[in-house]
Amino acid sequence: MDLIVSTEWLAQSLDDTDLVILDASAHLPAAGRDPASEYGTAHIPGARFLDLPTLKDETSPVPAALPRIDQFEARMSVLGVNQADRIVLYDDSPLRSSARAYFICRMFGLQHIAILDGGLAKWQADGFPVESGLPQLLPSDFRARQDDRRRVRSKSDVLANLAAPSEQIVDARDAARFSGSTPDLIHNLPGGHIPGSRNLPFTEMLRDDGTFKSPAELREAMSAASIDLSAPVTGSCGSGMTASVVLFAMELIGKYDTALFDGSWSEWGADPNTPKEQGPAR
Repeated sequence: MDLIVSTEWLAQSLDDTDLVILDASAHLPAAGRDPASEYGTAHIPGARFLDLPTLKDETSPVPAALPRIDQFEARMSVLGVNQADRIVLYDDSPLRSSARAYFICRMFGLQHIAILDGGLAKWQADGFPVESGLPQLLPSDFRARQDDRRRVRSKSDVLANLAAPSEQIVDARDAARFSGSTPDLIHNLPGGHIPGSRNLPFTEMLRDDGTFKSPAELREAMSAASIDLSAPVTGSCGSGMTASVVLFAMELIGKYDTALFDGSWSEWGADPNTPKEQGPAR
């Protein structure tokens, strides 16, 4: 299975017994949307609700921290997921939150996993059916293959990288929050960025219909943001959500030496002791 699948492919594969479809929708608080309620109203036939907003480690001091292995295993078990299943993630969110779910699933060792290009909106626009209600699921005894945090960066890791640079920091937020011309109202913080960061808004990875751009277009957007694709990249954003979109886009062009700054600006910007810059990327 490819990293990304089309609505046509998924429609032809709905009856495959080893295929699990997970709704990974998540929204900003200001959106006023309830992904669980929306899932109950309309979802791809047979899809199960991942409940991505709950997959956060509430014991961590990091805002919206990546989940613990026990949290992930418990949720996969409730959903009846098995290690051998092929999993397709989708969302109905302008954040393209399925990319965050993809990062989490890879971290815990799921191997047969893809994202539905364009999500639920593209599925419906292409004329494919939806269903409502909640499915009856048989729990599984899911156990994660790994808890691999080698692609996760902490605040201390990023500080060390500033002292001895080995990874590019790529910020997926919009240019206004990155430059500091507007405050980061989402996290109630001033605008600005980690010193030396490149700015690549995650929306630059997507077409108007929410599907990912072609590999050539993705490479062009990354080059325009002065990103050296021969060097490692650490993605940052507001809280680790949209940076995952940029990291997924990098996988689509075959770039895997990437990592996610888990705390992102919500942690960095809130710490009075971390260095910060304003203005466009240098």
